[in-house]
Amino acid sequence: MPVPAESKVQVVVVGGGTAGWMTAAALTRLLPHHCSIRLVESEAIGVVGVGEATLPHIRAFNERLGIDEADFMARTRATFKLGIEFRDWGRIGDSYIHPFGTFGRGTGAVDFQHYWTRLLREGAALPSLDTVSYACALARSGKFDHPTTDRASLLSTFGYAYQFDALLFAPYLRKIAEEGGAVRTEGRIATVERDSETGDITAVVLDDGDRIAGDLFVDCSGFRSLLLGDTLEEPFVDWSRWLPTDRAVAMPCRTHTAVTPYTSAIAMPAGWRWRIPLQHRTGNGYVYASAFVSDDDARRALESAVEGEALAAPRILRFKAGRRRRSWVGNCVAIGLASGFLEPLESTSIYFVQQAITTLIELFPQRAIAASDRDEFNRIIDLEYDRIRDFLILHYHATTRDDSPFWDHVRTMTVPDSLSEKLDLWRTRGRLVKYREGVFLDPSWVAVYLGQGIVPEGWDPRVDSMATDVLLRNLETLRNDIGGDVARRPDHRSFIERYCAMAQAA
Repeated sequence: MPVPAESKVQVVVVGGGTAGWMTAAALTRLLPHHCSIRLVESEAIGVVGVGEATLPHIRAFNERLGIDEADFMARTRATFKLGIEFRDWGRIGDSYIHPFGTFGRGTGAVDFQHYWTRLLREGAALPSLDTVSYACALARSGKFDHPTTDRASLLSTFGYAYQFDALLFAPYLRKIAEEGGAVRTEGRIATVERDSETGDITAVVLDDGDRIAGDLFVDCSGFRSLLLGDTLEEPFVDWSRWLPTDRAVAMPCRTHTAVTPYTSAIAMPAGWRWRIPLQHRTGNGYVYASAFVSDDDARRALESAVEGEALAAPRILRFKAGRRRRSWVGNCVAIGLASGFLEPLESTSIYFVQQAITTLIELFPQRAIAASDRDEFNRIIDLEYDRIRDFLILHYHATTRDDSPFWDHVRTMTVPDSLSEKLDLWRTRGRLVKYREGVFLDPSWVAVYLGQGIVPEGWDPRVDSMATDVLLRNLETLRNDIGGDVARRPDHRSFIERYCAMAQAA
């Protein structure tokens, strides 16, 4: 039975862009009988719009909204992403892929890294770790195919995400949201009204005097954090002592090389450089610590490194790693950059938006907002930030590089206790902290640990029941099976042209 309009929760989304329109689209599609949506944004305020790489979780988000994958990819000029390549992180010359999939066959009572560690410690001449992950092998070969649900098949041992034009994603979502009843209002917010007793936000007032009242306010205003930060003065927890990169210079270029089914993160003297191939161009950027390199030098370094003709002038973005102490305060929920920011090394920005939206929907207020719902929302979001923070710090800290002051700093810095505990568990016997909640599971940590040269001293004793020659034969069989199956898969570019060639007019 439809809920009367006056009984619906009046939701005001402040800010558009990816975060705002993802929120509006999800609420209109998934809670159409519980809320009405008003989104306020100003065309005069620019959007960041460089977050073009994602994690596999976005597929579930799109599916819940009923989005057709091929149409979405064509209209956002997307490519497939099987993982992230890291070059020169552990040592100059090294390269490994963090795959969206398992190592080995993904089955068995003992995790794959224990067999690998034993063979390494015994001095066996092992192939690249990339050859024993289906996702890595597929990525290195420049191929792609959809995974299968048949657990007996190697084709079930990986997932994938997308690399897309973020400036086209928001308009795509806006159409979905407005078709579902969301109402967009153009304008800049001049003042924010609050209840004198509770401190809750009651309305936002635009420059033209238009007053927009609501029950629940969603702050998608970006780094400014207009509602949660400016108005409610929720403190910012600064993590820059562990993640010192605080700027990025971004510049797209024409693509003259293969359109790889993975994102690249190439270490630089004061940070790292991204390469994200789309159907029509390649996104490039240099994420750097301004304490170790000037803006001008960073800009020149990026310009000299890109592969083709620049399509726009370099643009510098400034940020600080950290999060608000709480993301839901009173009747205001911050989503996206208004809640916090961790640099784009592992493509987590859109994931943070998605996770916040999903959690908000699960805890959406019936009438009055319950303190228990706020607390649970903040617990989940805080866990996501804290655990992803540790994973990002690991990339920097787990290096032997001493060729620049920046790498000396991150290699020798004191890391959070939570990461130290994880490192100790891994170093002693290859054990991983098991999470019931969170985004990066065992294969992600294994990829970075082993990819950057942190080999455990010991392993699970159950692997000692197998003779070394049997382990090596099994490993060779696995490599051959993966290599043979990958060889039969289509080229990534050919798959895209057949499945989701880009729309000429977005």
